[in-house]
Amino acid sequence: MKLEYKVRSNKETINQILQNELNISSRLLYKLIKNNIIMINGNNCDTRSIANIGDEITINFEYEEYSTNIIPTKMNLEIVYEDKWLLVVNKPSGIATHPSILHYSDSLCNGIRFYFDSIGLKKKIRPVNRLDLNTSGLVVFAKCEYIQECLINQMKNDIFKKEYLCFCTGIFDEKFSTISLPIARKENSIIERCISSDGQLSITHYEVLKEFHNNNYSLIKCILETGRTHQIRVHMSAIGHPLIGDTLYGSSSSIINRQALHCFKLQFLHPITKKLMDFCGDLPLDLKKLEE
Repeated sequence: MKLEYKVRSNKETINQILQNELNISSRLLYKLIKNNIIMINGNNCDTRSIANIGDEITINFEYEEYSTNIIPTKMNLEIVYEDKWLLVVNKPSGIATHPSILHYSDSLCNGIRFYFDSIGLKKKIRPVNRLDLNTSGLVVFAKCEYIQECLINQMKNDIFKKEYLCFCTGIFDEKFSTISLPIARKENSIIERCISSDGQLSITHYEVLKEFHNNNYSLIKCILETGRTHQIRVHMSAIGHPLIGDTLYGSSSSIINRQALHCFKLQFLHPITKKLMDFCGDLPLDLKKLEE
């Protein structure tokens, strides 16, 4: 797990190249320097020195780390993609992404910790995106701090794309539209969100894919321009089409026992290869039944 970069210009220090060309944060750069794992042409170096055209900078990310706060738990993981830098898994509903008081040992991170242990990978558990407990779909895990930083920066710059499928109550008048309503934490609640003029900018683009007139619901594709907590659930409820089974922003359902929401597509640039990565995940069985 080594990052290699060939210097293309003079007059910049190694520090400047790492920050300007490889987008390494000051915090991570300090950590790399402290651990003495930055090399130039195979030798230890003073990163304050000027690099020459053709020099090869190498950073060895194979140092060991430990997620001591996450206990390993064996679980059946649906691994969609894996290389030495990152991992993409398809999370089922009913599993939290992160450990918590209520899900101390049965979150997706616990399962990833067990998997990392089984392949001898001594790295911290770093999920890049997060899905609610009862939302299914694709989640990316970075295998080192640098990859996590790169992908989070891609999210901030709208390069990392997330697309969702959801089943909403009712038939939509507008088949293509954008919802731009600010979202804030609801007063006196640590979980629920609401539309508020004091909230953060929140933008959801949606498209109606299929209508089920007999049952009065619709299959919707949503693309998030921002990534607020519960964004799709709050926005769809705000326009009068809450997700089927969403007991927090709508009502319970006799045909599904969770909110009918699935993250089916992720797209981003691989931080190392610069290749466009495009992943799609099938609808889980409980959502497929809604299409029948």
